[in-house]
Amino acid sequence: MSLAVQHDDLVQLRRDLHRHPEPAWCEFYTTARLVDELETRDLDELHYGPDILGSERMNVPDDDELAEWFERARDEGAREDVLAEIEGGYTGAVAVVRRGEGPVVGVRVDIDALPITEADEETHAPVDASFRSEHDGWMHACGHDAHATFGVGVVDEILASDFEGTLKVFFQPGEEQIVGGKPMADSELIDDVDYLFAAHVGLDHPTGEVVAGVDGFLAVSHFLAEFEGEPSHAGGHPEQGKNTVQAMAAAIQNLYGIPRHADGATRVNAGLVGGGTATNIIPEESFVEGEVRGETTELMEYMDEKAETVLQSAADMHEVDVTTERLGRAPSATSDQELVDIVADAAADVDGVDSVLDRDTLGGSEDATYLMQEVQNNGGYATYVGVGTDHPGGHHTSTFDVDEESLDIGVGLLSNAVLAAAEQRP
Repeated sequence: MSLAVQHDDLVQLRRDLHRHPEPAWCEFYTTARLVDELETRDLDELHYGPDILGSERMNVPDDDELAEWFERARDEGAREDVLAEIEGGYTGAVAVVRRGEGPVVGVRVDIDALPITEADEETHAPVDASFRSEHDGWMHACGHDAHATFGVGVVDEILASDFEGTLKVFFQPGEEQIVGGKPMADSELIDDVDYLFAAHVGLDHPTGEVVAGVDGFLAVSHFLAEFEGEPSHAGGHPEQGKNTVQAMAAAIQNLYGIPRHADGATRVNAGLVGGGTATNIIPEESFVEGEVRGETTELMEYMDEKAETVLQSAADMHEVDVTTERLGRAPSATSDQELVDIVADAAADVDGVDSVLDRDTLGGSEDATYLMQEVQNNGGYATYVGVGTDHPGGHHTSTFDVDEESLDIGVGLLSNAVLAAAEQRP
């Protein structure tokens, strides 16, 4: 397959996005940059702002953090008219191409980054080629810069083809926090999608390898539990205090003691903990931020209910209060064989593909599952596609990088799959 979009253009876009990583609901520069790029195409519709999110957002940063990222995007050249539409954290975009009668085919890509400081060794390709992250403590350590580039490239390929139908490309915010998928899936823009392809680069597969259907998504729920007690002098009157660190510690131990389930795999992790103010003060405030997962949505909900019981019981035992907030959540999902077959066949005509796997297991979580399930519940089909890339270091590490040859492969694969789905109409 000969691409209409040039490799150098894909690389330039990906590197610009890589230099400007942003967290969930703060992807101001990223959204504005994508809008800039997409507005030069012959699109029928380009949506951004609150209208692309059909339900309440979870875990939105506070006003100060939003303002900090907003001003940073402005300083880096993001367009004022776009910023005005997405102020407050209404990030992301949906590009629409309408080309006559035919099915509606969707492509979902994500755009946010991770709180990781990027490697600064000269052997790290982004350093050597001068596109290392310019945002201290943040980087594209999971390939979402490549994913967003896939989305723009697919638009170009479909515009240059004889496609008949409607293409919708969903540039989704907030995947890393598991917060962007549900609001986007609740938008009316997804309602008429017949076929959906979600994509991820890498996943421990080398450049040239394609996974036509990914399964094994662990349903996940992120939580924040905040304990409130009463302070007192730890030496003079320890009996007068109500110790939240004791409650937090008991909760952590018992979270890991939740009984596993006969129906499948479950997970629990207390990833962030803290509390107290000084060694001689009974700590009146403490917190634990963690997650539970399950092989199915039902198993995740089982773990979530048990975790809530553990947190409340620990608070009761130490006579403190606890407030629990759900920060993000995603269900499990299964790729439909009808689209798995289409992707596998489409890969045969993509330059650079040398092996195709029918299925693989993710073993992690993804909120693309909300969009997949929405399409499936409406009678359509969905699949999650893996585009291999040689990457130094694992995902979510400071040395992660994308083999830029995989940009062409991803664009070619997804474009072929969109065309085939529109033509074959499984």
